[in-house]
Amino acid sequence: MYKIFMSDLLPIIIIMVLGYVSGKRNVFTSDQAKAFNKLVLNYALPAALFVSIARANREMIFADAKLTIISFVVLLVCFFFSFFSCKYIFKHSRGEAAVCALIAGSPTIGFLGFAVLDPIYGETVSTGLVVAIISIIVNAITIPIGLFLLNPSDAEGKKGGGGMDALISAFKEPVVWAPVLATALVLVGVKIPTVWDPTFDLIAKANSGVAVFAAGLTLAANKFEFDGEIIYNTLLKLVLMPGLMLLAGMMFNMGTEQLQMMVLAGALPPAFSGIIIASRFNLYTRTGTASLAVSVLGFIIAAPAWIYISRLVS
Repeated sequence: MYKIFMSDLLPIIIIMVLGYVSGKRNVFTSDQAKAFNKLVLNYALPAALFVSIARANREMIFADAKLTIISFVVLLVCFFFSFFSCKYIFKHSRGEAAVCALIAGSPTIGFLGFAVLDPIYGETVSTGLVVAIISIIVNAITIPIGLFLLNPSDAEGKKGGGGMDALISAFKEPVVWAPVLATALVLVGVKIPTVWDPTFDLIAKANSGVAVFAAGLTLAANKFEFDGEIIYNTLLKLVLMPGLMLLAGMMFNMGTEQLQMMVLAGALPPAFSGIIIASRFNLYTRTGTASLAVSVLGFIIAAPAWIYISRLVS
C-alpha cells in the first residue's frame, strides 16, 4: 500500500494541490481552465479511452461471464443510485445529477486500474481482464448514459430537444463515440496496428496530468465546504460499490483472486472523466471536485480495508 500511495496517489494529490495553488494565485484565468478541460474532454480523454479499450480483445470480454455480468450490473446500479439520490435527496437538476453519477458512480479504472492491481496481484492475464472489462463498462456504457441524461445541447445553452435529440447530441461528443467505436472494433475482432500506438499515446498521456491539474483549478474557483453530500458521495464510491461487488461475487462463487481484484477496482476513487465533464459544462463542479479530493484521500484507508475484507471472506 505504501508503494501504491507513493507512486500513484501522491502524484494525484501533489498535482491537484499545484492546480489549486495556481488557481488561488490567479496564474490561470477561468477561461484558461476551461480550455484545459476542453483539451482533455475533446482530445486527450477520448484518445486515452480509445487506446485502453482497443488493446483488449474479444476473448477477454467473454472469458469470464461472471466478472462481466456482476461488474455491469453493480456499476449500473451504483450509477443510477447516485443519479436518483442526487436528484431527489439533494434536490439537484437532472444535469447535475448526471454529472454526480459520472463521478460517484464510476471508478477511475483507466488511470489507476493497472497501477493499483499490478503491484498486489502481478501483471497477469486476470489483472488485464478485470481492468479491460470494467473500463469498457465505465467508458463505453456509463459515460454515454451520463451525457444522454445531461444533454450537452441544454448544458451549453442550445435549444434542447427530446430523447432522440439528446442521444444524438451525446454521441457527437468524442468522449462518447471514441470508446463506443473502440468497443465495436474489439467485438468484431479488428485490431489496431501497434504502429499507431505512439500516435494515440502522445495525446493520451496528457489526459491524466492535465485532468488532475484542471480539477485543482476548479477546486480553487469554488469555496471548499465539507458537507453531508460530499461524505455521501465518498461513502457511495468507496463503500457501497465495492461492498455490492463483494456480495455479488460471493453469491455467484467467483474465484478468490478475481473477486479481490474486482472489489479493489470498485473501490477506486471517482473517474476523472466525470470531473472534466463537470468543468466543461459548469455543472456540479464544487461538490464533484471536492468529492474527488476526499475520495482520493479516503482510498488510502479504503484500499487496505477492502483487500483485508475480501481476502478474509473469500
